[in-house]
Formats: sequence, C-alpha cells, structure tokens
Amino acid sequence: MALAFTRNLCRLNTLNRLNLAKAVGPQWCNTRNINLRVVSKPTPKVESHDEKNDRIGRPLSPHLTIYKFQLTSILSISHRFAGVALTGWAVILGYGSLVMPHDAAYYISALESLSAPSLFALKYILTFPLAYHTANGIRHFCWDAGKFLTMPEVYKTGYIMLGASIISTAILCCL
Repeated sequence: MALAFTRNLCRLNTLNRLNLAKAVGPQWCNTRNINLRVVSKPTPKVESHDEKNDRIGRPLSPHLTIYKFQLTSILSISHRFAGVALTGWAVILGYGSLVMPHDAAYYISALESLSAPSLFALKYILTFPLAYHTANGIRHFCWDAGKFLTMPEVYKTGYIMLGASIISTAILCCL
C-alpha cells in the first residue's frame, strides 16, 4: 500500500512540486505521462470459414474419402442396416398383406413364373440381411459372455461371421 501511494505521488508529480524528489531519490520519481485517445474498433473482415483458414494457413481437415474404414466399424453399421431392413420388410409384408388386391395364390404363381437366376437373386436379397443379422447377433452374444474381446479375436470372429452369413444365405436360397 505504501508503494502504491508513492507511485501515485510520482505520477501526479507531487514530489517535484514539493521539492521532495531530491530527498527521496530520482528512481522513485520517474514520471510517465500516458495520453489516452478514443480509437474506433476496427471492422472485422467479412470472410468465410474457408477463406479465413486459407489466410491463416490452416490445412484442410481430413475427409471420409481418405479415411481408412476398419472391419469393426463396417460390420457395426451394416448390422444396424440389416436390422432396419428386416424391420422394414416385416412391416411392408404385414401391412401389404392387408391391402393386396389379389389373393396369395396369385402372388405365388407370379413368383413361380420368374426364371431361376432372378428367383435366386430375389431370395438372396431377402435372406442375406436375416442371415447376417443372426450371425452377427450370435457374435454379440459371445461378446456379452466375455468371449473373443481381444482385437485379433474380434477381427477373426468378424471374418467367420461374414463367411457363415454368406454360406447360410446360399443354403437358404437353395431351398
């Protein structure tokens, strides 16, 4: 507090007016005048986010086009897609059976008139999500039991699950 009082005396040049500067010493009486003036705030440049990053020199963020997808993330999102597809087909078949203009025999005869390759492709499209979702669900049950949780085992069970779902889809399509 005494130092602040002395500093204020020096700023106001009180010591020089009272001729006390010689007694106190010149190191305490160095006055500093500050002139204040009003300056308007500079208007900011109107620039986009990309222009600002170019001006600053920031690199562009990596995009999904250069991202290396992992097997685990692909299998996770495709498991969700398969579940959504199965739900959609169940809802469409359920509500569709209520509003069909013809009886079931008409649609069965329409399916029987398809060629073998197109019938196999139709069966494959309809049964692969079921086989995939079932095989991946079994894999998740194993994880819930605490099995196959290391990264090499996760990848190994992922490849096994893909093979099992393709084989079971082919078997179901041959029926």
